[in-house]
Amino acid sequence: MAELGEYIFFKNGIKGLVEKFNQNSVIANISENNKELQFEGKRTVVAHKKL
Repeated sequence: MAELGEYIFFKNGIKGLVEKFNQNSVIANISENNKELQFEGKRTVVAHKKL
């Protein structure tokens, strides 16, 4: 599980900083996006099982 303030890597090349920790997921501020995936805004929700 990710913790507050920790950098996480997900979806093969996307890096984000955990801003909020929830029971089953985290909210991450995207800092690197090396894929062609588009995100609405700079934040996304990621389930713990996807980390």
